Amino acid sequence: MPDFTLPLLDGGSLSPQSFLAGRKAAVVVFWSGICSHCRRYDDYLNRLPERYPGVGLLAVASRQNESAPMLRVTVAERGLRFPIVHDAERAVAQAWLVSQTPRVFLLDPQCRLLYRGAIDNFKYPQDPEFVPYLDTAIEALLAGQTPPRAETPSFGCPVESVYYTMPKP
Repeated sequence: MPDFTLPLLDGGSLSPQSFLAGRKAAVVVFWSGICSHCRRYDDYLNRLPERYPGVGLLAVASRQNESAPMLRVTVAERGLRFPIVHDAERAVAQAWLVSQTPRVFLLDPQCRLLYRGAIDNFKYPQDPEFVPYLDTAIEALLAGQTPPRAETPSFGCPVESVYYTMPKP
């Protein structure tokens, strides 16, 4: 996957390549502070590094019209603990072909793509039809296997839309 370096919301900057150093893998999630689908995964994303030691989580905030100050308020209000970089111009989202949030990418230590798509099939874990796509991919990677699915369709809120820039009456 193309490398990038973006500013962290809490200062400094980070790239997937540097973030992967010393890790077994990394999940890069394109995320938004105002997307209701992303909010649904707050607890899941906060706990992901604890559930999978050695697998890092890096969020990329690319949604149009979300400023760094807005994102910092969201992080504080929702108690988010994962690193978030700000892709204010949406250049990384465009390079990675991301059109909605959340969209996840599982990368190996060489920054090679192993899985991309949805976190799950948007069912709750208690639902008998629940399919944990990302967990399944991570568990396969940690077991030394290829994830059973390389890609799933994702769903969520648009990263960019003409609606955001249309004049309001």
